[in-house]
Amino acid sequence: MTMFQSFSTTGIGSLPHTDPAEACNVILSSVDIPFWPQLPHRSFLELMVPQYSEGFPFIKIEGEHVNIIPGEEKAISVFYETIAGNSGFPISQENAAGFYAFLEILKRQDRKLDTVKGHITGPLTFTLSVTDDQKRPLFFNDELRELALELLKGKASWQINMLKPFAGKVLIFIDEPILSALGTSTYIGVNTAEASRMLQEIVKHIKNSGGIAGIHCCGKADWPLILSSGIDVFNFDAYFYWDSLSLYPDEIKSFINNNGFIAWGVVPTSDMIRGVTLQGLCDQLERGLTSLEKIGIPREKIRRQALITPSCGTGSLVTEDALRVFSLLKDLRNQYVKG
Repeated sequence: MTMFQSFSTTGIGSLPHTDPAEACNVILSSVDIPFWPQLPHRSFLELMVPQYSEGFPFIKIEGEHVNIIPGEEKAISVFYETIAGNSGFPISQENAAGFYAFLEILKRQDRKLDTVKGHITGPLTFTLSVTDDQKRPLFFNDELRELALELLKGKASWQINMLKPFAGKVLIFIDEPILSALGTSTYIGVNTAEASRMLQEIVKHIKNSGGIAGIHCCGKADWPLILSSGIDVFNFDAYFYWDSLSLYPDEIKSFINNNGFIAWGVVPTSDMIRGVTLQGLCDQLERGLTSLEKIGIPREKIRRQALITPSCGTGSLVTEDALRVFSLLKDLRNQYVKG
């Protein structure tokens, strides 16, 4: 029995709406695996780093900057007590209006969904984005890096517990955009083995908490590092990088043979959405599927373990373009399910 239906659809997270209920209704009417919407136009607090920063010791949000300003050591002991309590780290309504609107709608439904999706910012992206009072990223402070990892684990398990009553399965995507830049001059001091350890730990925690672990990474990244992390679902920007997976035949074969799903982010989320056609998206997805067939993976298996999504960044579009993204996603899915 497979984890998901072939060519099921979901989204990455953000929408351009400011009305949480409206955003949820778009999602629930458009995708097979509904997700709660991040609404960055509603508040700075809904951007991917501040959204998950609540509960971290010494956190200060000033304007549009998230920093650590050292304070009383008691804050760290309180943090450790929360971890020991095993109740997770809640996300407030102020930071995630879409999450609470999503829960309200699910409560009113008289049916249990097959799968719902939540998301967290990945530990590498979080610890390289939040800085201390010396403007140094948390990643380079051993203790704070570990605390950040615990915070994000707690955000994941809290979501799983909140969403479990409404669905048979809870999928949590780890959003790791900075993984694409690993190895570049910007992040020259970042230890790849440490980045890998953090990712593996959070994947393991999601699974131990009863969730299914996925990762979203835009751009081109160290696919072997990602594919060997224990994830169940691998999501990448397949509109531009459809051929990048076939460069790692052994790792991809191993991932697929371990029942991993590839979520093809084949619907673009830039101004290009105004010009793309359904046929063009079908052609692009077909190229990606065929590239894996050419490295020796049976076509039937590739198709059986495929999901489809937009690329990330739907929240940066105007609403009309975002609606077109989901409309095309739905049409693409129907084309493949019928085919």
